[in-house]
Amino acid sequence: MEQLQYISDKSGKKLAVILPIEAYSKILDDLEQFEDIKLYDEAKAEDNGDRILLTDYLKKRKLNIE
Repeated sequence: MEQLQYISDKSGKKLAVILPIEAYSKILDDLEQFEDIKLYDEAKAEDNGDRILLTDYLKKRKLNIE
């Protein structure tokens, strides 16, 4: 990883980090991918296996598909 730069207070305590834009963009991309995986896993866990045909769904919604 590239050299990181830190912003510190007078006592030397690190307060913030400066990242190259490429590293920041990769972090954002990785977080988005992890969020997608989490949402998929949640949806999969809630799936009870029941399925309906699209035509039945549309009839239930009182939509005309023809």
